[in-house]
Amino acid sequence: MYRVASPSEYLVITGIGIDDIKLAKKAWILPGQSYIIFDMSPVNYTFEVQAMSSEKLPFMLPAVFTIGPRIDDTASLHKYAKLISRHDKLSSHVKELVQGIIEGETRVLAASMTMEEVFKGTKEFKQEVFEKVQLELNQFGLLIYNANVKQLVDVPGHEYFSYLGQKTQMEAANQAKVDVAEARKKGEIGSKEREGLTLQNAAKIDAETKIYATKREGEGKMAEIKVKAEVKVYENVREAEVAEANAELAKKKAGWAKEAQVAEVEAAKAVALRDAELQTQVERMNALTRTEKLKAEFLSKASVEYETKVQEANWDLYNKQKAAEAILYQREKEAEAQKAIAEAEFYARQQVADGEFYAKKKEAEGLIALGQAQGAYLRNLLDAVGGNYAAMRDFMMINNGMFQEIAKINAEAVRGLQPKISIWTNGGVEGGDGGSNGAMKEVAGVYKMLPPLFKTVHEQTGILPPAWMGTLPNSGSNN
Repeated sequence: MYRVASPSEYLVITGIGIDDIKLAKKAWILPGQSYIIFDMSPVNYTFEVQAMSSEKLPFMLPAVFTIGPRIDDTASLHKYAKLISRHDKLSSHVKELVQGIIEGETRVLAASMTMEEVFKGTKEFKQEVFEKVQLELNQFGLLIYNANVKQLVDVPGHEYFSYLGQKTQMEAANQAKVDVAEARKKGEIGSKEREGLTLQNAAKIDAETKIYATKREGEGKMAEIKVKAEVKVYENVREAEVAEANAELAKKKAGWAKEAQVAEVEAAKAVALRDAELQTQVERMNALTRTEKLKAEFLSKASVEYETKVQEANWDLYNKQKAAEAILYQREKEAEAQKAIAEAEFYARQQVADGEFYAKKKEAEGLIALGQAQGAYLRNLLDAVGGNYAAMRDFMMINNGMFQEIAKINAEAVRGLQPKISIWTNGGVEGGDGGSNGAMKEVAGVYKMLPPLFKTVHEQTGILPPAWMGTLPNSGSNN
């Protein structure tokens, strides 16, 4: 049997082949399986929750909640399908369940708040109730789509909000009366202040007008006296100026007459003086002419001699400069040649040094390679003899001819010594079984060994023993 749910519904299937439940919009219903269809559209629940504040004041909280299954969460749909779906959403069972959760959370929250906090913070109170109720509804797979908390209402017999409204009205009325009285007081005071200010301003203006008129009258009289004084002063000044002008005119006339007479005398003297000056100038010019002529003659001669000497000096200077330039050029070329030679020698030395460095480097690399090879050889040899260092050392000495070298060195050391061999006898073997005789025999043997030892030392080195120890025989007989 094939079943299809409407857009706002779900199929809940249980039975054979299904461990728990199966939610689907459409499905085949097999034999041994059962199903129900539940509606997912939200439902409005209206409540009047009775609660009490922290001051023990009861109140009614009308609220409307829009609640339905959480359709965006599969786990919540499974919870709703298993716990709620078999009941009608409008049934008393579901309504009592939702109402119990809302009333419980609202009463707990209201008990922790004062009436003033509940009344003034309606928005915060609504949000707190919304969050706490949602936490409880999550376990049933339900979601609050909307919550609307209406105005708080008094419980019969406890008219808190009515008294609060009356108090607010009385406070408003009393405040209005106070405001009216205050406005009336301000109006009367303002009116009186305006009248006083008007009288004060009028008196002030009258006084200022009188002061200004008196001041202007005094200024007029002062100006008149001043003008009269200035006119009198001007007249006196003009009279003094006229008298001064007359005196100045007489003085100037006398001066002019004096100057005219002096001018006539000066003109006559000036003519005579000018004549003498002109005569003197003529004579001076004649002398200057003769002097200049002589100077020109001497100057021409001196100029010719100067030019000749200058040319000679320039020629000598030119020759010396050319000689110096030649010497400088020669020294520069010599310096360049020496520089080239030094660079060539430096390059040759550098090449030799590079060659020596390369040879030393290759020699060092060869020594390193030889040392590495010898090390590997010694390690292999040591492994071959089983780690016996003495056996490896003997083999290396034999292999490298070390014993032959030692024998050769020893032979070279004793070559030319020409050793002399002396045979001494102690006169036969003396026997004795006693302990004292054996000890004396050992002491006697030591003393018998000294003469041949001293003789051998004398023959090899030429050194004689001290006189207190004895003297050696001159012959080579044995004693």
